[in-house]
Amino acid sequence: MIKRIAITGPESTGKSELAESLAKHYHTTWVPEVSRYYLENLDREYIYDDILLIAKQQLETENNLIIKANKILFCDTELIVTKIWCEFKYSRCHPWILEQIENHKYDLYLLTNIDLPWQPDPLREHPDNRKEIFELYLKEMEKRDLPYKIISGTGKIRLLNAISIINSVFDIKELK
Repeated sequence: MIKRIAITGPESTGKSELAESLAKHYHTTWVPEVSRYYLENLDREYIYDDILLIAKQQLETENNLIIKANKILFCDTELIVTKIWCEFKYSRCHPWILEQIENHKYDLYLLTNIDLPWQPDPLREHPDNRKEIFELYLKEMEKRDLPYKIISGTGKIRLLNAISIINSVFDIKELK
């Protein structure tokens, strides 16, 4: 059975780089963040309902890519990200997203810490709210009793910390 590992956390915490690097290390595939592609190709400001479309596309992409995975599938973002995004921006969340969070679990959530410097990007919105948003992620992990670990460190250290945690959680001795 394929293990699903979600890379989750606030903006500008290295989720995409970590997901791609972990997939390379474990010789498997990863699910890119759909929202980036969606928003870059939108010819208007996004609205509340766009987040629901993004969430559906994210889950669909994940379900399509799992067949290419080699024992582990790394997911650059997951639906808790869309929940927190909706609630932070619009003070509400689509019921479909909430239902899917309950029904679509991961074997491990890697919560990326805010110890990386903020990287400006036209799609990023909350450089001054990182600590507050990180706390929202922590509360979600705890409230839902999800298996999570916080990933800290910069550069290669961040990757090595994640690898060490994954190897320990899943008792991985060698790569195949």
